[in-house]
Amino acid sequence: MIKAGCQSTSNLLLQLCILIDKPLKGILEATNIFMARQLFEYHPLIGYRFIPGLKARILHEAGGYFVRVNQTGFRSDCEFIPEKKNGKKRILLFGDSYTAGEGVANEQRYSDLLEKLIPNLEVYNFGLPGTGTDQQFLAYQEYAKNIEHDFLMIAILVENIRRNTAHYRIYQNEEGQEVCYAKPYYEMTDGKPILKNVPPSRQAIQESDIPREEKNFVERGGRFPLLRDVIKKMGLKDMAQKITHYQPFPEYDQKDSPPWQLTKGILREWITNHPKPCLLMPIPFYSHIEENSDPTNMQKRFQELAGELSCGLLDPLDALKKYPMSERRQFRFKQDIHLTPLGHAALAKTLVPFISKLL
Repeated sequence: MIKAGCQSTSNLLLQLCILIDKPLKGILEATNIFMARQLFEYHPLIGYRFIPGLKARILHEAGGYFVRVNQTGFRSDCEFIPEKKNGKKRILLFGDSYTAGEGVANEQRYSDLLEKLIPNLEVYNFGLPGTGTDQQFLAYQEYAKNIEHDFLMIAILVENIRRNTAHYRIYQNEEGQEVCYAKPYYEMTDGKPILKNVPPSRQAIQESDIPREEKNFVERGGRFPLLRDVIKKMGLKDMAQKITHYQPFPEYDQKDSPPWQLTKGILREWITNHPKPCLLMPIPFYSHIEENSDPTNMQKRFQELAGELSCGLLDPLDALKKYPMSERRQFRFKQDIHLTPLGHAALAKTLVPFISKLL
């Protein structure tokens, strides 16, 4: 099994195993309370997906949570069917682990809460942990293009801008050793994103074997990893961010930065070729919600993009910042920075009036 090597990568990826041709249905590891099972299988286009039909209890700092996967290979209590029925409205939702619901049960995710809060609505959640906009676009092409719906919603954790530029991802195995895997990715050529490295290799690659010109395309989950780990262990991370005005994603600072141009190119290709209305939702990082870093440039980039593409933009940050600071800190877990049930509920509440108006 492979463990994710960065703080914001899904704990689900702690059990990612993409080295085999077929999924292992049996238990790989057990304790007296929880069972850690293989959750993902190799996919020749996207890289991986959840094992179809999987049901598993996942160990987590909050006490564990239950994962149910449909036959399409995404977390859902229902199957994704092509035709709409019973006059229901339908949203196709794409994102990473924040949307897939890392740390919470299916029914606690903001997508599932929206179904309860908005009458006659169903949300098909295609969230896939550890992915960027690139792999999410591939998941859309593979599984969602022919599904009837009212609009497409792309939930972009703002960290995804860094994942989009990566050609390799670093994970950690159970012995604490770093393991590197190649991934599918896009490159901008003549103003268009061109897909590369498909199918990605099943096999891990030694980082020392990566060509010199590719060394800068290895994603490690953030800048200054050694310093970040030391500060985190000392319990000073939040204070250090506030004092230094740390910007976790300088890639948004300039509109012509290569990472933003690539992210923008993928989204342009996705949205302009989609026949239905589209909604962009940048999911802010916890340091933006807790006001330890400045979101101005990030928000500006998405506002510019939505205007250029004439699509909807739902930025939940300002609404989330209206909560008291003590409550905002409860939007993420103590160690895991993913959304808690309270965080998902706050996000869903923010989305309801906007989506209701759209529908």
